[in-house]
Amino acid sequence: MCGILAIIGRKEEKVESIQALSKRMSHRGPDESDMHITESGAILSHERLAIIDINTGIQPIQGTSKAWMIHNGEIYNYKALKENDLKGHTFRTTSDSEVIVHLYEKYGYSFVDKLDGDFAFVVVDGKDFIAARDPIGVKPLYYGTDEFGAMWFSSEMKVLADQCETFEAFPPGYYYTPDTGFVQYYKPKWYRPERSVEDADLTKLREALITATSKRLMADVPLGVLLSGGLDSSLTSSIAARILAQSGKKLHSFSIGLDSSAPDLIAARKVADFLKTEHHEIHFTVEEGIEIIKKLIWHLETYDVTSIRASTPMYFLSKAITEKGIKVVLSGEGADEIFGGYLYFKNAPSAEEFQKETVRRVKRLSTADCLRADKSTMAHGLEARVPFLDKAFLQTAMEIAPEFKMPSSHGGVEKFILRKAFDTPEQPFLPDEVLWRQKEQFSDGVGYSWIDSLIAYASSKVSDVEMETAKSKYPVNTPSTKEAYFYREIFHGYFPQDCAAKSVKRWIPKWQADLDPSGRANTTHIAKADMSKVGQKV
Repeated sequence: MCGILAIIGRKEEKVESIQALSKRMSHRGPDESDMHITESGAILSHERLAIIDINTGIQPIQGTSKAWMIHNGEIYNYKALKENDLKGHTFRTTSDSEVIVHLYEKYGYSFVDKLDGDFAFVVVDGKDFIAARDPIGVKPLYYGTDEFGAMWFSSEMKVLADQCETFEAFPPGYYYTPDTGFVQYYKPKWYRPERSVEDADLTKLREALITATSKRLMADVPLGVLLSGGLDSSLTSSIAARILAQSGKKLHSFSIGLDSSAPDLIAARKVADFLKTEHHEIHFTVEEGIEIIKKLIWHLETYDVTSIRASTPMYFLSKAITEKGIKVVLSGEGADEIFGGYLYFKNAPSAEEFQKETVRRVKRLSTADCLRADKSTMAHGLEARVPFLDKAFLQTAMEIAPEFKMPSSHGGVEKFILRKAFDTPEQPFLPDEVLWRQKEQFSDGVGYSWIDSLIAYASSKVSDVEMETAKSKYPVNTPSTKEAYFYREIFHGYFPQDCAAKSVKRWIPKWQADLDPSGRANTTHIAKADMSKVGQKV
């Protein structure tokens, strides 16, 4: 929804220089830019993408006294908070964001877990302040310290990189105050894999996702869905289409591929026809993708191979969506981590190891799929919302015992429990061939030649000598392929600091010989298996 910047403890700073720094992420908030300097000298800057309360929800927002706040994200339970916890409070706006500063004024630091949403925010109250990030890290936030000891918080690393002596990603599920330091407010039971022992209640699972999707339709602007034709985006699209149809609204769906024969586009067409959405199909060429890699890495702030591969089509798709006047889309991130949907999960050696890996993947989403989804969409001022990462849905899904999720327990079918929950023949959510379609990673689904061509191009740009010296040049996360080296060189040009390099976590599959992050590297991928099993129902 926005880009935020807070500087706390700096003695002097020119307004113009701070505005210029904030504008480095103006793509996150193309609608408006505002700044406030508090009485204690803290600087709060905001680049706004107006989604809720378009006319009066300008930030920074002042509380009832001297407290001020900036916020990026959405608070889905803001109306309930106003009616209950904050009953009797007088609000300056009708924005969802304003509840944050009022909760601070009422409860002090102990309010963050009351928020149901995706957020990164800073509240400043005199010399006191609190910064926080949502439980999974759907919204980005970085923090650092400059040479004068001032603390900086920003939605993107590019704002801090040449201003702070040290900086890193703000940990999801934590808040920070000068009195307490970092405090972990989000500590669900499922963080301990051995405590996930619940039976698979299919009705409860289905209703939890319907509720999570419904609350993410909250917007005062046009809304659409990213529809890859895979299980995850198809389910959220189906739920959204049903809900909007009740009020006579038609859903806009968007898909992308190299050409009309791309696996994702073929499946997405089937879903769009089934749901009767207003469907838009976007094409891009390999040459166009390669041409924007450098700019894309500047936006993404990562050198992770799979993030860059998948973000390229998402970048083009986001541009096309905003050109249609749409500001918000639903996306399917998180389901593969929650349900062990990546093909390598079929090789998990035990239920215990399967569950440990799902927990690890969910906890690292902020460095992978959430980072990609946020930054490749917000590069064009588009907000992506992720129903699978709803706090209540996560509790329902992650507490299910791993034996109910493991593909090896269900004929090798990944995300079997999720598929069964929505296998309702009396009122089908999806066509069978899509509901039971094998997992296809997004960067593969746009067309297999995309990754193949990208690998070939990157290899042509990196010499054998460079690869031999990679360890000495890049001791942190040393690139092991020429493609990885190619991306690392570009990243290093923008962010040469060691702390920038350390902020990146590479996405690498487990339990398989080929460690390339493409789903096609797994021996069970349908291209290497029996094609007669496509869409086979179990």
